Amino acid sequence: MSAVTGVRRMSDAVTENLAEEERMRAVVVHGPGDVRVDERARPVPGPGEVLLALEWGGICGSDIAYWKKGASGTASLTHPLVLGHEVAGRIAALGPEVTGLGEGQPVTVHPAQLVGDGVLPERIAGRTNLYPRVRYFGSAAFDPHTDGGFSEYRAVRADQIRPLPDGVGTEQGALAEPLAVALHAVGRVPDLRGRSVLVNGAGPIGSLVVAAARHHGAGTVVAADLAASSLAVARAMGADEIRDLSRGDGLPQDVDIVFEASGAPAALGPVLRATARGGTLVQVGNLPGTPAPAVLGDLVTREITWIGSYRFVDEIDDALRALRDGLDVTPLITHRFPLERAEEALALAADPHSGSSKVMLRLADA
Repeated sequence: MSAVTGVRRMSDAVTENLAEEERMRAVVVHGPGDVRVDERARPVPGPGEVLLALEWGGICGSDIAYWKKGASGTASLTHPLVLGHEVAGRIAALGPEVTGLGEGQPVTVHPAQLVGDGVLPERIAGRTNLYPRVRYFGSAAFDPHTDGGFSEYRAVRADQIRPLPDGVGTEQGALAEPLAVALHAVGRVPDLRGRSVLVNGAGPIGSLVVAAARHHGAGTVVAADLAASSLAVARAMGADEIRDLSRGDGLPQDVDIVFEASGAPAALGPVLRATARGGTLVQVGNLPGTPAPAVLGDLVTREITWIGSYRFVDEIDDALRALRDGLDVTPLITHRFPLERAEEALALAADPHSGSSKVMLRLADA
């Protein structure tokens, strides 16, 4: 019997003995191509925890990777995992020792939890996104895995809770996490005000980078992609101009700041050529962990600053303030599915020809 099968049978046996009010539904990946809506025990918040009644979740590329391949990056499934790290809902109950929060309060979650003493070298002090051991919602990086939030309920540490500002609903709040990723990328550049910007790759993160750059006062923002549907979203998120690479459009040249959000190695040469002399290229899209050819000559001859951007630190707080101040993420949302149709939602989000951008799961009955 495999470890995954053994854990599954034990979980099934426990769930069968639970009363209806002690159960909940969760989107659980059991292996490559095997995602189910399982019944699980409803968690009870311990000391320093709150119980969340989740309402909305956004599907991310890592959720798709676990479903399609049973792995995301170097993290592989060894037992079933609840997906989802872009979530929001309302506090259903407070555990012992929790203060400053209240039942019914709408909140989102900072999905990262440091493992260990949290001490970083002085050169990266405060940059907790670079800490070597981080538990992340919906991740198989550790064993036991860290369940995500695509479930009706989840117990969460109170220090990971982020209350939603007045006027920001839980559907918007579920997108604070990917918006934080975009704001972190934009924050890797000291000052965008009045600068020309190119965002290469107009998927959900790229389109959010467009919005974040606009929010930070960029002068002109150009978005480039191979898909017309993605470019339409980027336009709605604030791009001044779009370039459809599938129709032969070229990238603009002499751009002050370029954000490479496609993660395609073939894009590296063109985006370096698009970057102005002395300009900055921010690598937002995850590149493969295998060798890939790239034309890098312009990096030297143009003295381009090429920097990486990984997840975020506390920019989820900035994201909530931006949402409060009117940054509109709703154009990003193209599809909504109920929890019980999670596999259909994942399939659509994974289909490059579906025209989808951000696919949302409704985790609570309307």
